[in-house]
Amino acid sequence: MKYMKEIAIIFGVTLAGEILHALLPLPVPAGVYGLFLLLALLCSGRLRLPDVEHVGGLLLDLMPVMFIPAAAGLMESAAELRAVLVPFLTITFVSTLFVMTVTGRVAEAVLKGKKEEGR
Repeated sequence: MKYMKEIAIIFGVTLAGEILHALLPLPVPAGVYGLFLLLALLCSGRLRLPDVEHVGGLLLDLMPVMFIPAAAGLMESAAELRAVLVPFLTITFVSTLFVMTVTGRVAEAVLKGKKEEGR
């Protein structure tokens, strides 16, 4: 029954994101609205992490499976990709390196801020 409650909460937040997407004239995907709603609920304390933790973990574990169709689509268009392979790999490498660097710096800053706050 606990899993049904967690699924209902996650689907409810997702539905609220879909409704916001339909109502607001902003170019923001419905999933982003849902994620921000979930973040707001968790930060405000109206929703506790244990209330969605197990199903959220399960969904994260299943996420790689969702990339299989995209990878299969890339395999089908390999001939077209071959013509732009070097720029494609360069952009992929540079953007991945950039994201990893920025994420690491932000994480270090947050951890440093928490250490200073705890003193």
